[in-house]
Amino acid sequence: MNIRAAYPDEIDAIRALFADEVAAGRMLPRTVDEIRAHLDDWLVAEADGAVVGCVSLVRFNGTLCEIRSLAVHPAYRGHGIASALVREALALARQRGIPRVLVLTRAAKLFERLGFRRDFVANFPEKVWRDCAPCPFRHACDEVALIYPWHEHDVKEPADVPTYQLS
Repeated sequence: MNIRAAYPDEIDAIRALFADEVAAGRMLPRTVDEIRAHLDDWLVAEADGAVVGCVSLVRFNGTLCEIRSLAVHPAYRGHGIASALVREALALARQRGIPRVLVLTRAAKLFERLGFRRDFVANFPEKVWRDCAPCPFRHACDEVALIYPWHEHDVKEPADVPTYQLS
């Protein structure tokens, strides 16, 4: 399994990873044009010659970005791929010099295991104005806001978690 930057010819595969979640109303859709325009913000997990996971890093300004669109193909879940994708997204944020990394999720435990801390989305007006205000789920949002506290981690890498393994 390899985590790497996404290629333009993988956009349909990326969208397919979270199509069921979008159809069920648990995830917002991402258009082909939107992904293409920000392809350098997307990472994919590749296994057996196929894209089996994805994540994106969305920059709000010079001090805040968000990890979003995290998805893993059902056949590959439970092998640590989501954790590996999040760690790589954190590394990308660090490489880009962005000190605050936000996530809004229903999978809070995954992110807490990786060192994220719960917060309030209202503490991130950049997110609220850009994404939450126009969101069709804003009045019934059940996502939890979490922030990665770089200052609590005195090592260069994000929280120590078991690495992925495919059987």
